[in-house]
Parts: sequence; C-alpha cells; structure tokens
Amino acid sequence: MLTVAKGMQAEASNPDETIGQDRRQHRRVPIQLLGRYMLPDKSEFPCQVRNISAGGMAISCPASGQLGDRLIAYIDDIGRVEGVITRTEEYGAAVQFTISSARRERIVERLTWILSSKQMDVPEGRREARYAPANPECRFVLPDGRSYECEVIDISMSGASIKVDVVPGIGTPVRLGRMNGTVARIHDTGIAIEFDDMPDPGTLADHFS
Repeated sequence: MLTVAKGMQAEASNPDETIGQDRRQHRRVPIQLLGRYMLPDKSEFPCQVRNISAGGMAISCPASGQLGDRLIAYIDDIGRVEGVITRTEEYGAAVQFTISSARRERIVERLTWILSSKQMDVPEGRREARYAPANPECRFVLPDGRSYECEVIDISMSGASIKVDVVPGIGTPVRLGRMNGTVARIHDTGIAIEFDDMPDPGTLADHFS
C-alpha cells in the first residue's frame, strides 16, 4: 500500500546516514541525479538521488512505500537498479540494492567516471549529458531477431530513449544500433534503454551517427 512519505515515522532523521550494512562495505558518493522509481503497486514517482554507492542510495521523493518494500528505479547516468526500502522519512527514503555483483561493478565504473569528469572540470552539460543525435533514425533488434525502425529521442553514455511502435516489456534484452542493452522503462512514445556497457565518450556518437 502506497503511503505518502510526509507524516511517516522515520527510523532516522538524517537521510544521508549510511544505508544498513552498506556503511562498512561501500563508499557513498554525495551526488545529484534525477530519476524515477516504481513501488510494488506499480505507481511511479520522480526522485532525486542524494548519495549513492554500489550498495544502495538515499533519495528525495514525494512518496515512499513501507519498510521492506521492493523498489525499481531508473536513475539518469546510472541506469536501472532494484532494491529494498530500509528507511523512510519526510520526503525521503533509503534503499539497499538487491543487484548482482556485475551490476555493482558497473555502478562503480559509472560513479568513477562521473567523479573523474568533475575533477577534470568537464562542463556539467557534457557529463553523461543526454542529447538528440544529428541523425535520429536507427534500428533496434529483439532477442528473436526481429528488427524495427525507431527514432532516437535522446541518448547518453548510460542509455537512450527511443520512439518506436513496437514496445517490448521491461527487462527485455535489445540491441540499438551496435549497442546492447535492456528495456528499463516504457514511456508515452516508446521505451528507455539502459546500455549493458558504458561506451567510450569519444565513440558514442559513432554508434548513432
């Protein structure tokens, strides 16, 4: 049952405190990333990540489920994550990830790249920025080999949003151009894809030019 976070009893007053056992296992990174999350009743809400590690994250959000509820989120520049709500408070929640070790490694890689970009003074608009490619026409392929024309709405190093008539389910493996990925979200005009691997920044445009 969905419960608006305002007025809920919090387990802790500081949403940036360490998330469960994550406090000794993973280094949390203070960061601001936008995303969306889905609760067990299929309701979706926008959120903002306040800190994240390979083990979990703290988010600012308008609503939260009960402690122990499973949560699925799609975070810009990170991709799709799953976890369990370990703490709720006014306009916030803490989530402990339930993901594979390989997925944790990819999160670490992406966080490392983001932090390195900051240290090199890469402009904010170019750090994992989403942009509309000059040539948006592309094709995506389903696991059974069926191929369809699509239009790339925007793309970043972690994924892409495409406009397409055929909409596969969330979690379906797909190939967009030469990039392999997974359907992470369904939107009004198509789907959002999370890439399996982060491409080199200098070659991203080559895949979709």
